[in-house]
Amino acid sequence: MKRGYYGDFGGQFVPELLMPPLLELEEAMGKILKSAEFQQEYTSLLKNFVGRPTALTHCQNLSRELGFNLWLKREDLAHTGAHKINNTVGQALLTKMMGKPKMLAETGAGQHGVATATAAALLDLECDIYMGATDVKRQSHNVRRMELFGAKCIPVHSGTQTLKDAINAALRQWIANQRTTHYCFGTAAGPHPFPLLVREFQSIIGREAKQQFKERTGEMPYMVVACVGGGSNAIGMFHEFVNEKSVKIVGVEAAGTGKPGCTNSAPINLGTPGVLHGMNTLLLQTDDGQILPSHSIAAGLDYPGVGPEHVHLHDTGRAEFGMVNDSQAINAFQMLCQKEGILPALESSHALAWAIENKDIIPKDANVIVNLSGRGDKDMDILDDYLAQHGK
Repeated sequence: MKRGYYGDFGGQFVPELLMPPLLELEEAMGKILKSAEFQQEYTSLLKNFVGRPTALTHCQNLSRELGFNLWLKREDLAHTGAHKINNTVGQALLTKMMGKPKMLAETGAGQHGVATATAAALLDLECDIYMGATDVKRQSHNVRRMELFGAKCIPVHSGTQTLKDAINAALRQWIANQRTTHYCFGTAAGPHPFPLLVREFQSIIGREAKQQFKERTGEMPYMVVACVGGGSNAIGMFHEFVNEKSVKIVGVEAAGTGKPGCTNSAPINLGTPGVLHGMNTLLLQTDDGQILPSHSIAAGLDYPGVGPEHVHLHDTGRAEFGMVNDSQAINAFQMLCQKEGILPALESSHALAWAIENKDIIPKDANVIVNLSGRGDKDMDILDDYLAQHGK
């Protein structure tokens, strides 16, 4: 496999001015990440600050109703309420050891922004967060949290004013300030080495889930399921199971409203090959290569591309990628709240919804682990608006 590629996808499709910090980052990964000093400090932070290991919860009530054993990997219980903190603590520590005083980041749902601001505060780093103006409005709760941690949240008013545009703005800022700044990329996408770096920090999810499940049952799960936007929580869960051929792997993309002709966020299912944010991947785009607007009720899934390793898993047949619409995700959200007393993020609700919607093709009493990538406090206003609009 070519360096920085997953099959035909990945690479470094960036302006020449971005190559120096990318090469610097790749060199730092080789020298710093494997060092005893980094590993000891990172492991300590995961345990004593992030709160790892997170729980593996068997959903007894839903399992009886669905006919198979539903397990949740509880990333909602990690500090700040989502899996994003695994990556940002690692990248903040790397930034510190690289001798840079500042981090910048992009964010969609706001969880990566909050997690970056949190890690920056902990390690005494400056922090700028770029966020689409649309997401600033619908995730105001997370904007306030970022500001409380001392970060500067910068609304992006260009384009669709969502995650894609926030990434564009952050990349431009990195070009201008690369000597003093590290770009803390939030998902397993973008130019090499970001997909590799983010997977390195998020793979703790699958390692823990595998060990915990084996300790509880003595076997491997039948299936692991995770939602896919850019793809960090999903690759974090999947990576440990890729070589376990008996385990089925399912990624779940956002179908939006699910109505014909309406926008969605499902590039693996509905996209075509192209280049965005420094990577060759599958994109939602027109025939002449113009990026189409994406939509999901879950801001963290609202992205027209996807990490290149997910495309490779799809192309090789190792993983299946399904779609879930807004209504199905809301239904799963409410079911988990009412049946198990757990409040999931709308992103995670897509993964849960796929398992619920496909219960008839899952063998009776099979063990299915869904990655609950985050909690849903941030989504209460969105939920209320949706229910009011649909008379529920």
